[in-house]
Amino acid sequence: MPAEQPCVVLPADTNQALGLARYAIDFMWGGPGVRGEPDAGVLERTNLFFTDACLCGVSALAMGCNAPNVLRREAFEYAVPEGHTGRPLGRCTRHGATVFGSPVRVKSEKAIVANCAAVREWDANGTNFGYNPGRGHTAGEFGHNDFYAVPLAAAQMLGADGATALRGMVLHDEIRGRLAEVFSLKDCKIDHVLHGAIASACVFGAMVGATAEQIESAIGMVVAHYVPFRAIRAGKQLSDSKGASAAISTEAAILSLKRSMGGFQGPRDVFRNPEAVFRLFEGPGQMFQRVGAVETPDTEKRDASPFELVLARAGGDFAVIGMHFKLALYEHQSAGAVQAVVDLIAKRPGLLDRADGSAIRSVRIVAYEPAFGIIGDPAKKDPKTRQSADHSMAYIIATLLRKALENRAAGRATDWKGLMLSPLDYSKDAVFNPRTREIMARIDFVHGGPEYDRRYPDGIPTSVVITDDAGERHDSGLVMYPAGHARNTTADLRGLLEHKFSLLASLATDSPRPLIERFGALAGKSAEQVQAINSFEYASRGGFEAF
Repeated sequence: MPAEQPCVVLPADTNQALGLARYAIDFMWGGPGVRGEPDAGVLERTNLFFTDACLCGVSALAMGCNAPNVLRREAFEYAVPEGHTGRPLGRCTRHGATVFGSPVRVKSEKAIVANCAAVREWDANGTNFGYNPGRGHTAGEFGHNDFYAVPLAAAQMLGADGATALRGMVLHDEIRGRLAEVFSLKDCKIDHVLHGAIASACVFGAMVGATAEQIESAIGMVVAHYVPFRAIRAGKQLSDSKGASAAISTEAAILSLKRSMGGFQGPRDVFRNPEAVFRLFEGPGQMFQRVGAVETPDTEKRDASPFELVLARAGGDFAVIGMHFKLALYEHQSAGAVQAVVDLIAKRPGLLDRADGSAIRSVRIVAYEPAFGIIGDPAKKDPKTRQSADHSMAYIIATLLRKALENRAAGRATDWKGLMLSPLDYSKDAVFNPRTREIMARIDFVHGGPEYDRRYPDGIPTSVVITDDAGERHDSGLVMYPAGHARNTTADLRGLLEHKFSLLASLATDSPRPLIERFGALAGKSAEQVQAINSFEYASRGGFEAF
């Protein structure tokens, strides 16, 4: 790897699995000009995503959500015995890692699956859309900042400090974020968590001391044995599998890595393997050679993968900078509509004059694919589970309007902070709230066609028209970059995040500030603080048992 390069390029005609492994090892442990050197802005943004993820996770556990509590209880069945003296893994000096709210050390893959599932349960943490037009990498695959439990567990096993854990988090976001830019799993009906599982094998392996060949073997096993199809998130009413998908795939990745370190040999060079998902669905990449002034296909390089990978090593151009914050609990494809409604209420407060909502005759939402396909399913106008409600455009917007009506009647704020949707807005009582159901019946969600589609995933192109009871139309205009979007320049992001953090933390404790600060300023935390980062108590409030 050349010294002092801001990025690392893995050409399509190379063994990219081995290249990713070497990149990850160098990023964590290399010398000057080779080791990862993200700038302060990258580290700060990653820490914000980490804090956001952890507070999502702890609040989901406190509110009694089913899947993360099932997996957390399971993790304790794999506790590392006190005083365990077996040989630690690779570079590690300690055994096991911890789950949210406990000092008990458990098998690392069990800590990771439990914490990842908790983080993803609300579907309220960070998102990426795999869009990098500057490089022509616009595959547009989704992804979420679900995987920080992987580098954190590795750091606990290493006895490492917060700066090491944070660098591992940047590395994980970089690998899965760049994969999302070059290969669309959703077009193959494969769940986007596969990119995160591949990154998990790379990052955990690099941190704990696996060789590049062992990491390559683990990536091969993940891709050959554990491809998660979108059946996980299909159907009229969604199940626990949707929220736990990232966690379960990552658990498999960590087990694959451990097996590789134990001597198991998985498939090599899997990105170029003609029977693996990448070439199976897209075929080989077409490599060219220049003969004089003419480029012709290079038949000697016809077994290339379908893409080139470009990975940041230093500076500020890391994938995490292009990732987006969710500023409430809603499916991210609805963020444009949420912003449009908040803007309309600010401009036309008279829409809320009647507490029963009768001043609103109809709501018409226009958006792009895939928003229309993902959260516009007619079955989702009658959600019966929280997982279906938070994937229903009609429910999200109806709940926002119901909340605005209630706040106006009570003299509370109807701005972004006042209307921020919390997990309580997806409780059983909320999902079956009669007023919400009345408003949902007045909502029409339509596909905007090519004019909207071409603007995604650069933005989240959405418009909303609310017609009042006098027949007057109130038009939001086109919303492209709602608050929380990486290209939004007008919102008070820090202020909105602080409000969200307090909202989530207060679901788990009566003293939210210490819980928020526990996950902040990670770069300055000592090794002892990293060991104890999950050693806190949270209130078990319940209320979100499966319904």
